Amino acid sequence: MVSTATSIAQKKFDNCIMNASGVWCYDEKELLEVDKSKAASFVTKSGTLQARKGNPKPRYFETNFGSINSMGLPNQGLEYYLDFVQKIQQQNPNKTYFVSCTGFNVQEDVLLLEKVENSGFKGIVELNLSCPNVPGKPQTGYDFETVDMILKTVFENYEGLLGVKLPPYFDIVHFDQMAKILNKYPLTYVNSVNSIGNGLYIDDAQEKVVIKPKNGFGGIGGDYIKPTALANVHAFYQRLDPKIQIIGTGGIKTGRDVFEHILCGASMVQVGTALMKEGPGVFERLTHELEMIMQSKGYEKLDDFKGKLKYIE
Repeated sequence: MVSTATSIAQKKFDNCIMNASGVWCYDEKELLEVDKSKAASFVTKSGTLQARKGNPKPRYFETNFGSINSMGLPNQGLEYYLDFVQKIQQQNPNKTYFVSCTGFNVQEDVLLLEKVENSGFKGIVELNLSCPNVPGKPQTGYDFETVDMILKTVFENYEGLLGVKLPPYFDIVHFDQMAKILNKYPLTYVNSVNSIGNGLYIDDAQEKVVIKPKNGFGGIGGDYIKPTALANVHAFYQRLDPKIQIIGTGGIKTGRDVFEHILCGASMVQVGTALMKEGPGVFERLTHELEMIMQSKGYEKLDDFKGKLKYIE
């Protein structure tokens, strides 16, 4: 029998595939659809202290090889997601859920995590350090000193299970520097990667950009980013303390893509653009395709091949 089960922080999951924060997770209806699907779990939209409408539309556009978006963190506010997850947790006491949150400074991050702690939430929190689509706000994940300061402050105030969502890095020295910072803290996992920030897609017939915010600049997802995502997953797998697990995100639309993320060291994967295009039925298809690949290679469980990428000698 082939098993796609996995665990994060000793929490067991029947499957290794779930949604990426920002996709199919805006409200109760979408989250329930993911929960009823073949997905291992769900992560909520990144909740802020107050609800946000996000950027003006059109702010998402699908392309032949992925997508471009500049959503601007539209969300219902962290308390909305905490209330919902608490309710669904009572119905599924053996299931672990993820709540994502993001502040616009370290004080807000601490306040958000205080709300999580006070709510009695027993799942895993994902702190988003990598939103590239809020006008006037830089990506925190590219300011290494700030990341260090945020994590230091956060772990002085918060004792729950915490992972961080990271932007993609493109230089070997940046993998080294960021891993050195991350290894200082009792992180549950890192989620790598968020979209590649500030790409530009053009409708050449109209000679015009395809999304409104930021004059068309937006985060790139889908096929475009898979090689970058795999590189980031494997680079951090090589450098992080084994206690810090990795969730791989980026360019997953087939079982082969899931397999490659796990081969590079991911313990779990998240699906964004393919979920947006296909809906929650994507999880059953991806799981079946992954099982077929594992069966053909004689693998019974993820640990049989996780992180075992081979190099050319």
